[in-house]
Amino acid sequence: MTGKILVDARGLSCPQPVLETKSALESAGSGTVEVLVDTVTSRENVLRLAGRLNWKGTWEESEQGGFRLTLER
Repeated sequence: MTGKILVDARGLSCPQPVLETKSALESAGSGTVEVLVDTVTSRENVLRLAGRLNWKGTWEESEQGGFRLTLER
């Protein structure tokens, strides 16, 4: 499947953002997955997971607070 998937993991405690992202990456296979998180710890853990699964990850601070991660493969 290709396309864009959005995972809103704001307000979730670890390891939930990582588990939600892992599920989205596996179902996507390739394309773009955007992940919204609200802590630095979640941001770093999701980016680490993406790297292990050979996805390229970038991030930016969200205007609403937290972070928007863009994962691509």
